[in-house]
Amino acid sequence: MSLTYTAGSLVAARGREWVVLPESAPDMLVLRPLGGSEDDIAAVFPSFEEVRPAEFAAPSPDDLGDQRAAGLLRTALRIGFRSGAGPFRSLASIAVEPRAYQLVPLLMALRQRTVRLLISDDVGIGKTVEAGLIAKELLAQGEATRLAVLCSPALAEQWQGELREKFGIDAELVLASTVSRLERNLELGQSLFDRHPFTIISTDFIKSTRHREDFVKHCPDLVIVDEAHTCVAADDPAQGGTSSATNQLRYELLRKVSADADRHLLLLTATPHSGKESAFRNLLGLARPELATLDLETPAGRAKLAEHFVARKRADVRDYLTKEDGLADDSLAERTAFPSDRWTKDEPYKLTPAYRALLDDAIAYAADRVSAAGEQGKREARIAWWSVIALLRSMVSSPAAAAQTLKTRSESATARTAHEADVLGAPVAADSAENDRHEGMDVAPGAAESEDAGARLLELAQRAMQLVGPPEDAKLKALTRHLKGLIADGYNPIVFCRYIPTADYLAEQLDGKLGKKTRIAAVTGTLSPQQRLERIEQLGAEEADDPAVRRVLIATDCLSEGVNLQHHFDAVVHYDLAWNPTRHDQREGRVDRYGQKRDQVRVITMYGEDNGIDGKVLEVLFKKHRQIKKDLGISVSVPDETASGVTDAVVEWLLLHGRQGSQESLFEMDGHQESFDRIEREWSSAAEREKTSRSKYAQRAIHPEEVAREVAAVRTALGGAEEVREFTLEALRDLDALIRDPRDGSSDFTAQVGGTPAGLRDALAATLGNRLVEEDRAIPFRTTPAIGRGEAALVRTDPAIGAIASYVLDSALDAKAQGPRPARRCGVVTTDAVSVRTTLLLVRYRFHLTLPSRTGERQLVAEDARLLAYEGLPQRARWLDDEEATALLGARATANTHELAARNAITRALDGLPGLADHLTEYGTRLAADLDASHRRVRKANEEIVRGLKVVPQEPADVLGVYVYLPPVAPATTVSGAEA
Repeated sequence: MSLTYTAGSLVAARGREWVVLPESAPDMLVLRPLGGSEDDIAAVFPSFEEVRPAEFAAPSPDDLGDQRAAGLLRTALRIGFRSGAGPFRSLASIAVEPRAYQLVPLLMALRQRTVRLLISDDVGIGKTVEAGLIAKELLAQGEATRLAVLCSPALAEQWQGELREKFGIDAELVLASTVSRLERNLELGQSLFDRHPFTIISTDFIKSTRHREDFVKHCPDLVIVDEAHTCVAADDPAQGGTSSATNQLRYELLRKVSADADRHLLLLTATPHSGKESAFRNLLGLARPELATLDLETPAGRAKLAEHFVARKRADVRDYLTKEDGLADDSLAERTAFPSDRWTKDEPYKLTPAYRALLDDAIAYAADRVSAAGEQGKREARIAWWSVIALLRSMVSSPAAAAQTLKTRSESATARTAHEADVLGAPVAADSAENDRHEGMDVAPGAAESEDAGARLLELAQRAMQLVGPPEDAKLKALTRHLKGLIADGYNPIVFCRYIPTADYLAEQLDGKLGKKTRIAAVTGTLSPQQRLERIEQLGAEEADDPAVRRVLIATDCLSEGVNLQHHFDAVVHYDLAWNPTRHDQREGRVDRYGQKRDQVRVITMYGEDNGIDGKVLEVLFKKHRQIKKDLGISVSVPDETASGVTDAVVEWLLLHGRQGSQESLFEMDGHQESFDRIEREWSSAAEREKTSRSKYAQRAIHPEEVAREVAAVRTALGGAEEVREFTLEALRDLDALIRDPRDGSSDFTAQVGGTPAGLRDALAATLGNRLVEEDRAIPFRTTPAIGRGEAALVRTDPAIGAIASYVLDSALDAKAQGPRPARRCGVVTTDAVSVRTTLLLVRYRFHLTLPSRTGERQLVAEDARLLAYEGLPQRARWLDDEEATALLGARATANTHELAARNAITRALDGLPGLADHLTEYGTRLAADLDASHRRVRKANEEIVRGLKVVPQEPADVLGVYVYLPPVAPATTVSGAEA
């Protein structure tokens, strides 16, 4: 007859010890290896396999370690926890250490029965991590079972990598290019959204009626929407509320998704307001319908909004949990490494005589074409207008782009109406801030209005090709000079261009011109999103161990949004001036963000001071944009209507007066002053509305004191960064790794692991790459969680650190293990840190948790590790508090301990363990009560979720380690064997 095992009890099977999980049944046990993770769970059938009760064996007095044994074993144990007992179920199982401020949206989410949040933190703060934390926690708690992320197709692979590598969520890509393959594997009548529980879906793909309805019908219970501002419609004409058909379709989709009151919804955007009140209200309405009509001028209205809306600038979180946040001291203060400064400079260049002559002839052609088309009809006029803009933008970009445009038919030429000409021409020629579709936007537009370019255009194209190279291309010559300056100062720049021909042209022309140690690569829309990331990684990895190597990336705006480039690059050169300053913000935001190692990011904006276009766009749009940013401390998106109004006026003036007549101020243009005054008012009004929304509606629901309390609890349970660094250094040294400390003040170091045990090498190869380990290359260990490929972060959740901790723990528990064993379960140290004999115990507690949720109760088994210490003999133990016990880990030997004395001391301590059982049980009960209070505190705003919550300790606790600290023996003094 088989025994019945309760959840949390220990059993022995298959040659190892396991913890019984709540999912077990009498005929099938669901087991997790002792100290193992969720990935190691196995099912065992007692009828077919031997299963017996197990007790955790006491340490052996024959296996003594040195003074560091207790600390190494404790840290290895805590790093290995993947099912912590605290209120945050997921923090022990993710591969990123979140910043304290990133816990705020998570705390907000856990206080809602159905999570509805609009996360609008500034660019580069880490909205993806914040959303990932919430998703992982809801999945871990059983509050959600399926997940869908809606994002731009260009960002899909990046989302997939972030979820997989940082949060252990393996999501399937649902894109136009993958859907056929996915649908072939479906059963009859099955939806791919049912087949795949975790998906990342292209917002462009999901617009089609068939897929949209299928998604709504089978939508997961948790949805994340990236760049949510592109998925709402503005309906206020007074504020330029003319939304694109794409925005309307997405908005209708999200309205249907959000209509299910039980569905969790996270909306992410750095620009929730953008000056359009109606769009902002519609966005709020997706989170909660009542928010769309809430009176936000009243304290009650703002308090209600604060439950669902978080919006913080970098300045709000750069220094967090300090006295300035209302805390008693700075013991938990956290400084986030955002670049503190963005050095910017506008660099002019002048055209060569030959290029000036070409541009003048192109402007003359454009003026003739627009004039002639205006007499033919409205459709012809709009086709000519967009063809002319394409011609002029390409002409000032590069000779290569100009030649391509002059020989290519205009996309708007196929239009049947004037409106259709605008729809086709505007996206290619303009730089919309509200258009998230960057795919195909870097193709050089056409200027010809028929299949065969006219003789005049072909002649201009031939002249353009003769201007290739530095002698006649002053812009290229100036770029070379700027890049050499950046490289000499140690920077790795990105050069942003508008068109693919320009990027390819620059890559070819710059090759070999920037020094032998400079590597150059180009990334454009001709590559798939995955190929772009691969090329960037290849460039970043090329001779990565040579600090003298510099990298220059030439890119179009296919990389201006979403892609993280801060690990490899630290400067931006705007080779082509965008016609909307928001596009420049997007470009610069790729490197000026969390994880950038440079304290100062450099930005150079190139402009032609005599081409008739750049100077005026810079004067009106960019200087105003910078002034608003300086005044408000935030970047306010330029309304598309504002940007296009300015650039249209520039082109009109250029066609009327030519390049030479365009030197006067744009504000002096006859007939345009009133228009510019209106634009100025609209933009300033948008900026004020953005400022108001930021100040009035910023996060107020979670006080820093609440965050500090939870951060302290998490660090107590899981350990801090310095502990992990010391553990990793000591363990690798003991395991015969070759350590090199650069001593540059960063606390980073490198390790070559070729001499370590084979088991550790195999584990590191699985996380860092076979080549890195097999070739015994130096592995960088960084103190920052923001790392590149082939590097390890000195945080407990990094997979490489987990591999080291697992090896240290396993070798400590196996006294017969071959090779070096850094940690041991016993130790005796003679030290002046104690005045009487003191014994330190490393105890592992297991808890049976009952966690209520809206889907019913969940039964879980969790673990925690604690240090307990007492003075004297076990029979008359005087127990120390937690801080005193932890302090013993820092005690160092001040005298040698005689072998016989050490054996007697440890044997006495081990023999006394049974007499300590009552105290260990009482401590476990207190710990369970503290954990219960912590769960209730985090969810205090939701009584329904905490009703029925239970935390019960599983007896007996496991004593993993016993360490005796002896005071030094005074000279000529005889010490009795009973007590020092």
